[in-house]
Amino acid sequence: MSATTSIEWTERTWNPVTGCTKISPGCKHCYAERIADRLWKGRRFTQVRCHPERLEEPLRWRDPRLIFVNSMSDLFHEHVPDEFICRVFGAMAAAGRHTFQVLTKRPERVPGLLADAGFANDAAVFARSDDAVLPWPLPNVWIGISAENQRELEVRWPFLAEVPAAVRFLSLEPLLEPIKRLPPADWVIVGGESGPKARPCSVDWIRAILAHCRAGGIPCFVKQLGARPIASRADHRWRTSFRDPWTPRLRDRKGGEPGEWPQDLRVREWPRAA
Repeated sequence: MSATTSIEWTERTWNPVTGCTKISPGCKHCYAERIADRLWKGRRFTQVRCHPERLEEPLRWRDPRLIFVNSMSDLFHEHVPDEFICRVFGAMAAAGRHTFQVLTKRPERVPGLLADAGFANDAAVFARSDDAVLPWPLPNVWIGISAENQRELEVRWPFLAEVPAAVRFLSLEPLLEPIKRLPPADWVIVGGESGPKARPCSVDWIRAILAHCRAGGIPCFVKQLGARPIASRADHRWRTSFRDPWTPRLRDRKGGEPGEWPQDLRVREWPRAA
């Protein structure tokens, strides 16, 4: 479950934990669950498992890489013990040539763990660090929250705001509603939903998030328009229909090819720490 990936904002996935449970509307059509249903013979996606045998995998990858941690789970899921989370941080510390992107819908646990001196000390032990103290927060670990609407963003952001991290980022995907207030994150990823049952995503919602990012000086990465993008009058040069709103026909099934987008949405920026 560790592999190169087609996810545009990373280079590789690493899954020391697999399995998850749904907690909010964005989870309804979970892509990871679809993958698990196809590949995990005899195991339900809701069975959360830790894989200690995978902890040293990043040490074997020689070239520096951008690594998405737990594309098939949530590192801070309630069924993942604190001790194992600490071991994951120790593994990321030991593989300092890589940059790790940790994304969660469960940020409630994060501030208490990462602000605890004992957690940092134990991570140093797991990293087999020769230093008495690791640099903390780890300079090669980015921490982010996923939020599909304003409500979830406002519930989850205050926890992320307390987290010591080299980069604190937002993944606004699948974007299900307009976002009217954006907190001061270091990076924003935005995208519509993909998959056979994808819910619609207005192109204007993405455009508004870009405007918020511009106003706040936040780098923004437009990942995809989704399988059901909804366009409006602002996109009259792009349209193939006279209805308003209307659904453009895109060759890329998840709306992930920037060459098919309006010019102003072709934005893929990286955090300044990258």
